[in-house]
Amino acid sequence: MRHQTGRVLVVICDKGEEAVATVGAALREQGIRAARVTAVGGFADAEVGWFDRETCDYRSIPVTEQVEVLSLLGDVAERDGEPVLHVHAVLGRSDGGTVGGHLLRGRVWPTLEVIISEVAPELAKRVDPETGLALISGTAHHPSR
Repeated sequence: MRHQTGRVLVVICDKGEEAVATVGAALREQGIRAARVTAVGGFADAEVGWFDRETCDYRSIPVTEQVEVLSLLGDVAERDGEPVLHVHAVLGRSDGGTVGGHLLRGRVWPTLEVIISEVAPELAKRVDPETGLALISGTAHHPSR
């Protein structure tokens, strides 16, 4: 099955901006409700999370040092008519170690270069009522079925 894709939006976050809020504002401004997201750059500090299945919420993992954004991958889903950014990040520390998880917030330093690739509506994610997570809906093509 072939899916038509849409626009590509480039968002450059500047020093001091909060990445999740800045990207979220760009998504709302451009009316993008379904997309794939990638980014590289750096944070002065950040907070990532680990999803706790028992509480259906994220456990906070504070990152209190400057880090490189080695990988930032995720997507955009729609909840109540608004775009919801869901991205995971692997952050590189000065000693070469890493920390990763769901990106809850990141204060940009020196830059964050974000590429947002709009996808066809049938690939849009929907919020799963059981977990509260945005998951690809059952209308997408499943090769194993």
